[in-house]
Amino acid sequence: MHRLIENNGYKFILTGSSARKLRKQGVNLLAGRALTRYMYPITICELSKNHDFDLNKLLQYGTLPMSIYSKNPKEYLDSYINTYLEEEIKQEGFARNLSAFTRFLHIATFSQGSTINMSEIARECAIKRTTVLNYFSILEDLMIAQKLPVFTKRAKRRMTQHNKFYFFDVGVFKALKPKDLNNNNEQISGICLETLVFQELKAINDYFKLDYEIYYWRTSNGLEVDFILVKENSIIAIEVKYSKTISNKSLNGLKSFLSDYPEAKTFLVYMGDQEKYLGPDKKIHAIPFANFFEKLLKI
Repeated sequence: MHRLIENNGYKFILTGSSARKLRKQGVNLLAGRALTRYMYPITICELSKNHDFDLNKLLQYGTLPMSIYSKNPKEYLDSYINTYLEEEIKQEGFARNLSAFTRFLHIATFSQGSTINMSEIARECAIKRTTVLNYFSILEDLMIAQKLPVFTKRAKRRMTQHNKFYFFDVGVFKALKPKDLNNNNEQISGICLETLVFQELKAINDYFKLDYEIYYWRTSNGLEVDFILVKENSIIAIEVKYSKTISNKSLNGLKSFLSDYPEAKTFLVYMGDQEKYLGPDKKIHAIPFANFFEKLLKI
């Protein structure tokens, strides 16, 4: 390909789901002539234009194209997990013990939108902590999951040091999650809505080259804001709540963040139907989820 580009001026589009083997083998990636682009699940912006925006369906099955347009999205997601996540990993030899890795995938869903406790996951999976670290790196290299770092710049409080964890798509997360009696439907829906917002933030930021760095914020005593977007002269804080009403407790994280970063723009995304301004000096913009996705690029 490199030779054809040099000699004939040809252009190629090369697609792949993993850079793990390329990095390990030190492949020459066309001597800097290749541009890297990431493809994300379908965005809410795209769905809204086609009038396919059904939040309940998105929270259940995610936004992979086949999840949206298949007549049986559950069957598709089950197949995706069985044939891709497990079989490809087996074929590529990424994980020697496939049964342990499969068990790890299910246990990892309990860390969705939360900090990762490596030792606890190792105990649950009956594997070594170093193996858990390797398994998480496999998920990141296959772009199946991502860690979200904590925002500590100009920190005025003691901050947590642990990353948060997200599978890349709501539907994949839901399909992997064990179906046990202890699942709290409202809590799971809240995690799914948070994941959906994260998916949209990443895609819009990348596709439109907005150049924000994405973090979360959490103090050592538990005050938290789900997403912090930062670039030069701009800080945006976003809290996501799966609730139709807003309590004073819902605002605690954003209030604390505002006291430390008064220049920040702050948003509370919730399930209600009214936009309102709350908190100190009415600086917290409470916005219904549909309005938020519609206005995200402008925000």
